[in-house]
Amino acid sequence: MISAITNQSTVPIGDAVIATKDTCIGFEICEELWNPQSRHIPLGLDGVEIIANGSGSYMELRKAYVTVDLVKSATFKSGGAYLFSNLRGCDGQRIYFNGCSCVAVNGEIVSRGMQFALHDVEVVTATIDLEDIRSYRTQIRSRSHLAASNPPFPRITVDFALSDDEDVYLTTSPPIQWQYLTPEEEIELGPACWLWDYLRRSGQGGFFLPLSGGVDSTSTACIVFSMCTQICDAIQKGESQVLYDVRKILCQSDYTPSDPMELCNRLLVTCYMASENSSQETKQRASQLASEIGSYHFPIVIDAAVSAVIGIFTTATGFVPKFRTKGGCPRQNLALQNIQARLRMVLSYLFAQLMLWVRGRPGGLLVLGSSNVDEALRGYMTKYDCSSADVNPIGGISKTDLKSFLQYAKNRFFLPSLSEILQAPPTAELEPLTDGQITQTDEQDMGMTYAELSEFGRLRKTQHCGPYSMFHKLVHTWSDKCTPQEVAEKVKHFFRCYAINRHKMTVLTPSYHAETYSPDDNRFDHRPFLYRVHWNWQFKAIDDAVAQMSKDKRGSSDRPQDVKISSASTSNVNSHFMRGDRKGVLI
Repeated sequence: MISAITNQSTVPIGDAVIATKDTCIGFEICEELWNPQSRHIPLGLDGVEIIANGSGSYMELRKAYVTVDLVKSATFKSGGAYLFSNLRGCDGQRIYFNGCSCVAVNGEIVSRGMQFALHDVEVVTATIDLEDIRSYRTQIRSRSHLAASNPPFPRITVDFALSDDEDVYLTTSPPIQWQYLTPEEEIELGPACWLWDYLRRSGQGGFFLPLSGGVDSTSTACIVFSMCTQICDAIQKGESQVLYDVRKILCQSDYTPSDPMELCNRLLVTCYMASENSSQETKQRASQLASEIGSYHFPIVIDAAVSAVIGIFTTATGFVPKFRTKGGCPRQNLALQNIQARLRMVLSYLFAQLMLWVRGRPGGLLVLGSSNVDEALRGYMTKYDCSSADVNPIGGISKTDLKSFLQYAKNRFFLPSLSEILQAPPTAELEPLTDGQITQTDEQDMGMTYAELSEFGRLRKTQHCGPYSMFHKLVHTWSDKCTPQEVAEKVKHFFRCYAINRHKMTVLTPSYHAETYSPDDNRFDHRPFLYRVHWNWQFKAIDDAVAQMSKDKRGSSDRPQDVKISSASTSNVNSHFMRGDRKGVLI
């Protein structure tokens, strides 16, 4: 039937360009902008002056400049106008598409959209002069030679023009300077927008957060407060869809938020879950933060539930587990810590389901997790404890970045309680106190610092390092603070812990993606769930390397396998040389 109508027996498939009366328009898809053989190069050489890209580039911390540089370079070498249209928002995944739609002309950005925003539609416009593109191209002699031999694209001619005689009175858009957000600003805005999209699509009435008074749960609370701030700002600017969504979530058709604290009180319920091992300092910090952001906050004591569960175990077995400080073995000590953590998860879901009933509203709450990316990678969490939740806005963010974010948020949102939270040592508060003081700290428990954990994570995932290659990189990076033997022990300890706790990665709470080394298996890390804990071959190779370094240090300062690379400018290209060296290569 179609053949009879079109008089065609075949259909052309592939790239073509649209030739209007005044210009030529081409297109490339998202990935082609990043591709080593990007389509915009042959398109530009074939005379295409306007290239569009419908993209789906997701957010990562410190990534925005990469996209902007690629868009600018797409027209810098060959001239032209580049229309980069990127998604913005979350459609139910772990990733957030972060906008930054823009228009570039001859290697300069002339118009741009917002990176993070709550409104659904944004139009980015620019006025360009096609003659600017043509003059830019004609001044590049080498481009003209390449264009003459470039294979042409099929042209689809249309009887239409993008410009008319009146356009001569328009003013072209001048180049603009791109203002990049800091990582702290990206943490403030990105996860907050992600939470908003998730909340309004989920049909739930808000969030429930176990607030411990530490850096992680505090960061999650501040991100929710940032969400409330953005909602109020959007409504004040006349965003009717945002107002409609707020009223729908709160089931109140005449409601208009008056300020972020008032809205936060309606959307966020926080709870300090104390045990006999909790300190007054963390309880006070949690309460003070809740009062500053306006969340609906209350403390509870979980000792009765802990005692009941331990009583069931004792009745069934006749054994009474004890903490390490009271004569218990490591297994008993760990089990007693884990039962506290797991009961907090059970209570979180109980309160999340019933707190809106208590407050006279329909619906339930989404439980928020607050485990950072470093702890997930190390496995420093109890399986099915408070790290198990509905969504986790900080699950892809490092502890180091979270501390920087809180330092920024203290002034951004006027939250003085953050000073004390930042100064306090991170602790799980699962072991008995000594004279009312905390004796357990996270870094001591983990056997490594959070800064070291971030380094391990990036090397393991981003640079694809196993134990042996990670050791060789860190032995140079940490040469000013660690001996090769110390580096070896740190690397081996990390990989042992990583292998032992790898099974926990299968049940990680869906997290906002912000780091390339996220251990979230469902999308970003498809490595096995089970590893041999002892890494026999790799650890032996590390030990051999340490022994060789010690031997070399006694006999010579040269290290085997070193490569030294240098470059130089010279008027004679034949003077470049490459020489083999005994224990290295000089290029």
